[in-house]
Amino acid sequence: MPRGKQYLYSECGVKRSPQSVSSRYYYLSHSTSGPAMYFDLNVPIPNVAQTSAQGPSKKGKGKQQQPPPPSSSSSSVPLFSASQLSGVEARVDLLVRLGYTVIAFNQVVHKKVDPKIHVNTADSLVRQLRRRPGIVYLKRLSIILDEDSEKGFGLTNANASLFPSYDLIGLIPLTQASFSLACLTHSMPSPLTAHIIALPLTLPRLAFHLKHTLVRTAIKNGAVFEISYVGALGGENDPVLVSAGAAENGAGAKRNWWAAAKELVRVTKGRNVIVSGGVVSEADLRAPADVGNLITLLGLAQDVAHASLTKVPKSLVLRAQTRNTYRAVFSEPTVIIPEGTELSTPPIEVTAEPQTASSGDLTPADSAAVSSGGGSSQPVKKRPRAEEAEAAGPAGSTPGTGTGTGDVQKKRRRKNKDKGDQLAQG
Repeated sequence: MPRGKQYLYSECGVKRSPQSVSSRYYYLSHSTSGPAMYFDLNVPIPNVAQTSAQGPSKKGKGKQQQPPPPSSSSSSVPLFSASQLSGVEARVDLLVRLGYTVIAFNQVVHKKVDPKIHVNTADSLVRQLRRRPGIVYLKRLSIILDEDSEKGFGLTNANASLFPSYDLIGLIPLTQASFSLACLTHSMPSPLTAHIIALPLTLPRLAFHLKHTLVRTAIKNGAVFEISYVGALGGENDPVLVSAGAAENGAGAKRNWWAAAKELVRVTKGRNVIVSGGVVSEADLRAPADVGNLITLLGLAQDVAHASLTKVPKSLVLRAQTRNTYRAVFSEPTVIIPEGTELSTPPIEVTAEPQTASSGDLTPADSAAVSSGGGSSQPVKKRPRAEEAEAAGPAGSTPGTGTGTGDVQKKRRRKNKDKGDQLAQG
């Protein structure tokens, strides 16, 4: 392995510092040669007791102390136990052995993001994980949208300080209104863009229709639709999704997944579709090649199924970084020439020449003013009228001299008449 790439791999760190983040995405954007990079953008985070984010007590109603920022609380208090960390480490080791290079830890929030109690557990988990050469860790936030979320689910500019720490933002709509909101509004470019739309494929029936106009608009805006292959295996889903009514377990969920996934592939025509795991148990993890063969049963071509694990998620991760550069201001470059340096080519001096107007562009008043007070003795020739130009005929002729167009025609008629008389007499 070249030393340069080894340096980039070692810089793919866990901490979100400017150096590690820049090198991490430089590695993603410039890794064109070598084996393909496989992505798993849905690795569920185990549940934790968020004791550090509790609000103030109700006794002091005067001046209540505000809770600490989520970033500081998540970094100072260990939210995960030793057994949970060991389980996540074992799952990551298995993912790396199967061939995955980029892993996104998914934190699921139900209904809305409340700034008073929200804690970035994904950031806390990533900070406590062991570094692995060549492996990139990402942090993802998924919000479940139901009837209560239609009034607002916290993805607003007032809470914009909570979301820059996440690399990806996804939405899980459960109603027709929330699905339209996710496709039309929150897929537009902004600092709060949700680039992933995950549908509850294991439910008995989708609560909304996959309209072509909504799907095409979301794809045009750059959003992707996620398919978690854990439903195809009948495996265990994320407990947060099950408790919120966004997923089901069992044999019936497996049948529902195949029907809903085929419908999603039919509407999207395989465009902007990514395949993730969403696996809770290690026994349900599959290698990228096995997942690609499994997805071809939905009607996707082999190359499209392979792109849903490599090219499409890679472009998604790079495009998601535009949330941090939205409406950025770039300075105008200025060329500074050091003192004492001589230019190779001297500057060109341009002198303005006086403009002279032609005689035809002057009006009678201007010509009179020029002839009287302009100081020039030559009279200015006026533009002839249309009637005079027609009567004058060819250039150099004057009316009434017999050389106009009317006299020429009369001569031709007289000459032709004389020839006709001669022929008649002969």
